[in-house]
Amino acid sequence: MGKKIFVSYKYGDTQVQDLNIYELNWLGQNVKVPTKARHYVNELTKILDNEDHIYKGEDDGQSLADFSDEFIASALRDKIYDSSITIVLVSKGMKTYNAERNQWMPWEISYSLKEYTRNSRTSLSNGILAVVLPDEWGSYEYYITQDSVCNCTSYNTTVLFQILKDNMFNVKEPNRRLCNGSWIYSGDSSYIQSVKWDEFKTIPNYYLNKAIELRDKKEQYNITKSVK
Repeated sequence: MGKKIFVSYKYGDTQVQDLNIYELNWLGQNVKVPTKARHYVNELTKILDNEDHIYKGEDDGQSLADFSDEFIASALRDKIYDSSITIVLVSKGMKTYNAERNQWMPWEISYSLKEYTRNSRTSLSNGILAVVLPDEWGSYEYYITQDSVCNCTSYNTTVLFQILKDNMFNVKEPNRRLCNGSWIYSGDSSYIQSVKWDEFKTIPNYYLNKAIELRDKKEQYNITKSVK
């Protein structure tokens, strides 16, 4: 059975690998356009099964500085309420210098994690999966690198929104070891797991099912649901 999926992404981020996109201009000419994160959403809809449903994110550049928390909540509840998974497209330029409370993506993640009741039915928290897009050089190293000394994968969480960082490496009973002064985690240490775009599109259902598996044992994690 298909899963209803909400997608959180930075619409206009162009710091992503070129997908060789052509669009018609006002003269009817087919011209090459800069690839944006939004174009990866188009690719995502092709990857997922026909039964799956994609919820679009907000318009690029729309600040929330002048909106109340109640307005934001109302805008997001309808979109997220009956979805079971949120895919966060992590891209190098997704964060701006504005306060995180004034950007859509942190709020979308927050409301994906919350439970709320409508018509006597309470929604579950969504499973959340961070799908990492390659940057303009085709590299993932702005976020994911391999540490040959400690034989592990390292994540540069400074590029993430705080609510994403807070829900990674947050298992209550971690399986971990020390290496060069840092903790190295094993197993399902994060409620929100990260996967490279190239790996996700090869076996998407594996990662979607993993997100649901972690949601169903969320009591094992210290979940942060609020935007700071």
